[in-house]
Amino acid sequence: MMKQIILGIATTGLVALGSQSLRAAGHGPVFGAATPTLGRGGWSLDQAWTLRSGDPAASEQMLKTMVSFGITEDLQLSGSVPIVMRTSDLAMTRMMSMMSSARDVEGLLAYRFQRRTIGIGGRQESTAYIGGSVPLDATRAGMRAAPSLYVGGATGYASRAHYFWIGGGLDHFVERQGDRLGDSRVVSVVYGYRPPPLRTEAGKPDLRFFLEATGEDRQAGRHSGMVMPTAARTMFVGPSALLLYKQYGVEGGVLFPAYQRVDPRRAQERFRVAVNVSYFFWSK
Repeated sequence: MMKQIILGIATTGLVALGSQSLRAAGHGPVFGAATPTLGRGGWSLDQAWTLRSGDPAASEQMLKTMVSFGITEDLQLSGSVPIVMRTSDLAMTRMMSMMSSARDVEGLLAYRFQRRTIGIGGRQESTAYIGGSVPLDATRAGMRAAPSLYVGGATGYASRAHYFWIGGGLDHFVERQGDRLGDSRVVSVVYGYRPPPLRTEAGKPDLRFFLEATGEDRQAGRHSGMVMPTAARTMFVGPSALLLYKQYGVEGGVLFPAYQRVDPRRAQERFRVAVNVSYFFWSK
């Protein structure tokens, strides 16, 4: 297991270099929903690696690449494609707010529709998300895979010291030849803190720590009118961290189950790991 984690972290480090320098922005926690968006003309390249480990020996790994572009200061477009996928008998889930834990090509539009200053250095923001996915698998969990529509949002407060976001989303799958994957309802709560020694001026390394909680209610799918054993209700909690320096960002975290109810034929999860490496640049 440690070899898999080390290999995944090393792989995520292979990102493109050589472009115009700017201070990294537009990123929040690794699992939960947040409000930051890229500035106008800003680009980001993300390489994410995730691992889900279950009992007795079930594990699932995914490697995804995401490209995001800031259309305006508050409007951002993102697209992601999977590179590597190792499937298992674990229940389906949406592991990260920006990218699902599935072998899908995804698109996501983020609109920060509310932003106001609070005190000195603080701000309140709200961002809405809408997007969709197209599966690369013909079947999934014994059902014909089909595209999905995703809508979500996040709102919260951010300052030089404290961060707090609450968010949620709905992933709705369309029917395909009598089959339909179960919808997913996701909620997340994130608290972040930056210690006084790390509250440095722009251009210096920026390290933030988060406590994240994600919950999901995954409905059962249907195959030719039959209910499939894919329903799951889970709650995961754990720490994460985000390091920003100039045009680079590295974040990672681990979540542990606080509650999970899955079909007895599915393996129970022991933990989730996610690592994401980002590179930011401006369009000329």
